[in-house]
Amino acid sequence: MIVVAIVFIILGILIKYGKMYFLIAGYNTMPKEEQEKYNIKAIASVFRNAMFGMALLIILGFFAAKWFEDPKIEQYTFWSSMLIGVPYLLIKSNSKKYKIKE
Repeated sequence: MIVVAIVFIILGILIKYGKMYFLIAGYNTMPKEEQEKYNIKAIASVFRNAMFGMALLIILGFFAAKWFEDPKIEQYTFWSSMLIGVPYLLIKSNSKKYKIKE
């Protein structure tokens, strides 16, 4: 599970600081004119924050599972991070807040 957390951290860094916006599904397939209607830097920040948050939950679950000697805790925190993080990411990044007013 730590590997998954590290992948999330790397993806968050690449999207936000590496400007690898093509990793954002939907954005990379939009025509250039449509892409210009969105504040991609703000959307990238949402992706970074969501990825970091999910990674943090996974890492906390890993250490809690070791501390309490219960491997189920790791699974619970992993799936909790997915069930919270993915909908948050989808809802927040698709909100009208990040569309540039014309």
